[in-house]
Amino acid sequence: MFMGIDPGRDKCGVAVLNSAGEIKFQRVVPTEELDSVIKNLAASMQIQSVILGDGTTHKSAAQKISAAGLKFQLVDEKHTTEEARRLYWQKNPPRGWRKLLPTSMQVPPEPVDAIVAEILVKRFLQAQS
Repeated sequence: MFMGIDPGRDKCGVAVLNSAGEIKFQRVVPTEELDSVIKNLAASMQIQSVILGDGTTHKSAAQKISAAGLKFQLVDEKHTTEEARRLYWQKNPPRGWRKLLPTSMQVPPEPVDAIVAEILVKRFLQAQS
């Protein structure tokens, strides 16, 4: 299992995927709860490595990961938010009046940080193959 973390000041995206890229956990959590989420997931799933985005506040997230006894890899976050927005609309096709507007002109109605975490793990897995 691989845990992806998209660190942020107020909230973090967290996703756990297996080596085939299947999502086992995905959620946006408040940053102050990140350390307990990491510890709980590490205890309940066999986390092989944590894939950490190199953006905002990644250094404090790295400290929390190390404190939980896990190894981490930094992955470039460049353009992950845009990719996550596109993926959001693929997973949640617009309905009603939203179908009339191109998704490129729409902002998802919820944070996409957890999808960014998923993308980080998939980028890492793709680079390994």
